[in-house]
Amino acid sequence: MTETAETSGNAGNGPAPDGATNGNPSERRPFWLRLFGHDASAPVFLLLLSLVIFFPGQWTVPPLDRDEPRFAQATKQMLETGDYVDIRFQDQARHKKPVGIYWLQVAAAKVVGSGAESPLWVYRLPSAIGATLAVLASFWMARAFMGPAGALMVGIFVASAIILNVEARLAKTDAMLFFTIVLAQGALARIWLAEDGRRRWGLGFVFWTALAAGILIKGPVAPMVVGTTVVALMVLRRRLAWFNGASPVLGLLWMLALVSPWFVAIGLATDGAFFNEAIGRDLLGKVAEGQESHGAPPLTHLAAMLGVFWPLPAFFLICLPTIWQQRKSPLVTFAAAWFFPSWIVFELVATKLPHYTMPLLPALVLPLAAALMDGAGTAAAKWLRWTAAILLAVPVVAIAVAAFAGPFVFGIWPSPPGVVLAALAAALAVMAGRQLLRAQPLKALPRAVGASVLMMIAIWGFAGPALSPIWVSPRLAAAIDAVPNCPNPAVVTSGFHEPSFIFLQGTDTRIANAPDAAAFLADGDPSTCRIAAIESREKAAFLDAAQAISLVPVISGTVEGLNINGGDDVDIGLYRAPGPAAQ
Repeated sequence: MTETAETSGNAGNGPAPDGATNGNPSERRPFWLRLFGHDASAPVFLLLLSLVIFFPGQWTVPPLDRDEPRFAQATKQMLETGDYVDIRFQDQARHKKPVGIYWLQVAAAKVVGSGAESPLWVYRLPSAIGATLAVLASFWMARAFMGPAGALMVGIFVASAIILNVEARLAKTDAMLFFTIVLAQGALARIWLAEDGRRRWGLGFVFWTALAAGILIKGPVAPMVVGTTVVALMVLRRRLAWFNGASPVLGLLWMLALVSPWFVAIGLATDGAFFNEAIGRDLLGKVAEGQESHGAPPLTHLAAMLGVFWPLPAFFLICLPTIWQQRKSPLVTFAAAWFFPSWIVFELVATKLPHYTMPLLPALVLPLAAALMDGAGTAAAKWLRWTAAILLAVPVVAIAVAAFAGPFVFGIWPSPPGVVLAALAAALAVMAGRQLLRAQPLKALPRAVGASVLMMIAIWGFAGPALSPIWVSPRLAAAIDAVPNCPNPAVVTSGFHEPSFIFLQGTDTRIANAPDAAAFLADGDPSTCRIAAIESREKAAFLDAAQAISLVPVISGTVEGLNINGGDDVDIGLYRAPGPAAQ
């Protein structure tokens, strides 16, 4: 089985003739597939694609509330304090996720050399690198089942997916977690395909090390996805001995040796509070009920995949008949064992966010690529082709319209480069849709990838940063810096306390109610600089409290905008105590 699976250009039916697909020998493989579909050139192409598609916007998009700046701020405080065990956001314990991503962000800051003063893009580096490694790991995983041309398509679909492009630009856990899961699944696939149960020490080392890294990054998610895959493979094939190839006893001990030191240290440092919060409240709370207004009914994830996995759904639909015909192949069996158990778990969990199912993306791409290599889509029903074309073209056209019209909603002129690139992306998506209508998915794929690249550059490189009204925190921090005669001010904020503002303004920024903010200004030495950032909803209470203590605050600036967390308009005044410095 191993030799057939690894040398085949399809789902295990034997290698296709050079330059042709198995399903339709008269249709030659496109030039790009013949050029880059080799073990030497495919990884290079995927690396370049990842750099082009993941890195625009890393430097220009401000922190996206609320999770990203919470992670970045907690890492920043590790660098400031030298405490690399406990995780804190200001004075509050942040006992939700393990320490892995924070350590990677610390490493990025130390390698770059800017330490705690690192700009946000430094904290985002582990996510961008994790996304790139996930694309390359997807190619390696797919090579267990198919030739380099098919594995190349697996990497291309993973790199082009909207959800990975989002997570590659956020300083949080999910892109790096995705890499660890794909790496573990690639090792697992080779161990399973061998079937003989002989110890494969190298693959076992990769498997258990990747699982340990996944646990340190996001706790139980990696063991759940990989573990349910193992159980499903045992059930589907009714064989257990093959897993001996992973050296389960020694491997489990190795995994525990890697993860235990920090878990022991955090348990001792917090008297067990970390486990009460991370497991008792965060994990079980998400299972039982939707946290932070993120609850949704079952099948929500399935519907969301139509959008966040784009452009995959359109191609998957047109190839579905071929995938069904190949359902008994080892490749489809492995993909089904990967996808269905974890998808059921995600649907049953009450809290639902679009990125939760990202680890399942390669499980859908794998049979899709094999079907495309077998000439799938050439005989698809007309209604399937129409539906696929709509799924491919409409989302990009809608984004192009939003790139042009959206800024007018905020009262600003749209970004011209962003609009042009989004329009070009829409044109390529429509062209790709036409190729699907003509039952030519291999010709549609490069146009879809081109649309994805242009769309990401348009959104993250130009249109997104130009939406200045929604970037309240950066403008607020800049307004504080611009207050005259006020170097290094002590700042209190009331009514607006987004984590992005804390990250940008500094760890010592205080969050207070209106009376305490007034007292903060009054208690300061008149020769020093203190600023109170007061949102308009707190203004009356702030002024009343100031009057009660005979304080007449001086306004030094205002910042208006739209808080995207809740969609509320905000109007923030910057107040100082009266005195010579405030004049």
